[in-house]
Amino acid sequence: MTTSRNDQSINAAGEISARRNVDRDALGAGARLTSELVWRALHKQSFAVLGYSTPAGDPRSSGVVYGLTSGTLCVAVAPDSWKAKHIAASGRVSVTVPIRRGGLLALIFPIPPATVSFHGKAIVRRADSAEGTAILAELGSLLPPERRTSAVLIEIAPEDEFLTYGLGVSLRDMRVPAVARAHVPVASSASLHEGA
Repeated sequence: MTTSRNDQSINAAGEISARRNVDRDALGAGARLTSELVWRALHKQSFAVLGYSTPAGDPRSSGVVYGLTSGTLCVAVAPDSWKAKHIAASGRVSVTVPIRRGGLLALIFPIPPATVSFHGKAIVRRADSAEGTAILAELGSLLPPERRTSAVLIEIAPEDEFLTYGLGVSLRDMRVPAVARAHVPVASSASLHEGA
């Protein structure tokens, strides 16, 4: 059974499909994206921009390589780095993960990456602590063996919503902000890891 409303078609499964002359501002990636799909996209990536602030309130950001555990992103850093010191003090971060789109077309045309952004709670742990050892057992490739006694791990738990741009939409629709962006509630990634 299909119901028609404002040139949109809603099928029996509750999926929204656009007709040819649809007002694209009425649709968005949020109609198609789920938390599980966002976690899957994050799982396929390894680079993120990590934002945090100094105790004086000055903004900082750094490119980092991350690994995913069940429901958290983990980053390995030097214990005397700004990231380790400032994040330990505030316990709050923002994260943006660029997701390359366009395949070979991206070599010819300037296609921006899609993004997943969120804020979250961050805990700084010694790599040789019980918690750090458990993380490294799951994400051994995140940190070479020779650095495991000298590094710290930043464990980041996303909160509230993932803010996405260009995820779950066509390259053409990435040009329409109302269609390309979405707010997706953060949910556990446990089912993703169980099925992996």
